[in-house]
Amino acid sequence: MATTRLGQTLFARSLKIGRKPQQFASNVKYYCCQVPKYEFIKVETTGEKNNVGLITLNRPKALNALCDGLMSEVNDAVARFDKNDGVGAIVLTGSEKAFAAGADIKEMQNNVYSQTIRGNFLTTWDGVSKASKPVIAAVNGYAVCGGCELAMMCDIIYAGEKAKFGQPEIAIGTIPGAGGTQRLTRVVGKSKAMEMVLTGNQITAEEAEKSGLVSKIFPADKLVAEAVKLGEKIASHSQLIVAMAKESVNTAYETTLKEGLHFEKRMFHGTFATADRKEGMTAFVEKRPPKFTNQ
Repeated sequence: MATTRLGQTLFARSLKIGRKPQQFASNVKYYCCQVPKYEFIKVETTGEKNNVGLITLNRPKALNALCDGLMSEVNDAVARFDKNDGVGAIVLTGSEKAFAAGADIKEMQNNVYSQTIRGNFLTTWDGVSKASKPVIAAVNGYAVCGGCELAMMCDIIYAGEKAKFGQPEIAIGTIPGAGGTQRLTRVVGKSKAMEMVLTGNQITAEEAEKSGLVSKIFPADKLVAEAVKLGEKIASHSQLIVAMAKESVNTAYETTLKEGLHFEKRMFHGTFATADRKEGMTAFVEKRPPKFTNQ
């Protein structure tokens, strides 16, 4: 599997990097008419160079509860940004009150086992984790149940001061189904994850930062701007090399140390087949800013 991913990464076509954007006009803030009108999310490009994609969950009356329609739109927007040469990073956020207060319970309340198993319920909810470009979660307010799982699908989590994280599915007679028991355990460790899952207790932004779930904490009104700044910093680098670096870090969660070190070394070697590696090192030696071409 690692070899397959390596091959996919080394070829820009497989990562869909280096193509001319088909759906977006990258030099304007808002998308062109080809982009579908979304019902549950707001989408725009932002930053000084309009090179950061911003997706805002927009179901305020339901505290951004995740439904199939919303997740389908999020997946679509992420996929479009992922194919857009003009975008180097993606920010996913909600409202100041709630990033996402779990899955829509009313939507799944009357589901039965045969329906969920045959329909492979929630299988299509992981599109965010499949992006080759970095996705940054900017979490204000509640990120619980599916909301916490959605945040953990992202590569980096920034949190507002009053953010709350949790997997309280146990309180309604079920368990996490979109990665909560798996991603949370890998981030905070077995004991803390077990406590959160079995009690349903939530943790604060400060606790989340100490446990490694959150990278940084900001005032609520500055959170999205700070996440966009991070996205701009990432977008200033080669998209091809960023994708290779992201895949290398993610591989650490899926392999042994020996396998991971081997994968990293081969990926490092692979950078020497790229024009951007040569440009980056040449620019450093010549003491000038690099001009990356994503090749």
